[in-house]
Amino acid sequence: MMDLIHTFLNLTAPPFTFFALLFFLPPFQIFKFFLSILGTLFSEDVAGKVVIITGASSGIGESLAYEYAKRGACLVLAARREKSLQEVAETARDLGSPDVVVVRADVSKVEDCRKVIDQTMNRFGRLDHLVNNAGITAFSMLEEVEDITSFREIMDTNFWGYVYMTRLAVPYLRNSRGRIVVLSSSASWLPLPRMSVYNASKAAISQFFETLGVEFGPDIGITLVTPGFVESELTQGKFYHAGERIIDQDMRDVQVSTTPILRAESAARSIVRGAIRGERYVTEPAWFRVTYLWRLFCPEVVEWVFRLMYLAGPGQPQKETFGKKLLDYTGMKSVLYPDTVQVPEPKND
Repeated sequence: MMDLIHTFLNLTAPPFTFFALLFFLPPFQIFKFFLSILGTLFSEDVAGKVVIITGASSGIGESLAYEYAKRGACLVLAARREKSLQEVAETARDLGSPDVVVVRADVSKVEDCRKVIDQTMNRFGRLDHLVNNAGITAFSMLEEVEDITSFREIMDTNFWGYVYMTRLAVPYLRNSRGRIVVLSSSASWLPLPRMSVYNASKAAISQFFETLGVEFGPDIGITLVTPGFVESELTQGKFYHAGERIIDQDMRDVQVSTTPILRAESAARSIVRGAIRGERYVTEPAWFRVTYLWRLFCPEVVEWVFRLMYLAGPGQPQKETFGKKLLDYTGMKSVLYPDTVQVPEPKND
């Protein structure tokens, strides 16, 4: 009997879904459009509210701190590099933040996450926005990794760091009916080679917070951010290899290839604007959303293009990819990559 039920559903569910979406999708999109207009007209005023930002010492996290500061929010900035955090904090104060707290913390350690939350509540007594942004990446083909356990740090920071911070912040966010801003990535759906564990960590983040959206309901808002390539340490060529942070701009060119890099301040402006409007999803740059459709409907095409652009031919060095050759021979890098991208000194911090 059970087999007959599944056979019936196998035959009827696809056409029913197709026609249901055909009639349901247009009015639903119109409804969402009007909701977005209401969100624009009645955007949240974050002046005087308290915002935690992890990974705030550089890249998107730094720019997010400046965007919230311009809107008058009180900030708690967390990262492993205290000196860089102090510099960001000083700029945030100049931009209009009435109070900025710096907390040296490694979000892969639950004790450090608890320290961030405790210092926030001791100082301000409330929490309105939690911005989960801290993250690290690694470029390596799976078979080239000698110590596979070295990849644990990526999951510990990119996934468990978000889980720890969120669980500890939830009681206070529920009291304020606050919001969680989640920096995932388009890598959660794009199978970029050499980034398998990083991609998996971002996919885990997305699914985790999609589930929390159901659990929290209207009590705590969630804005899931899926950027493309945005100006950051990753696009500067700083990444993990064999458990150490190194700088390799040639490998950066291989991984980013001919994809335009968006400036961090532009991405941050759109992310904060989306968060205060109550938007559920933000993708920056916005055109990157189409890559999800390509991956959904034509996965074989995406895989073929990625092999062509990101992998070298048989017998060639791994940095001799078609995408990098396009950059080198055409001079496209000067147009596609921000001229402000600088190469910092490598730090194991």
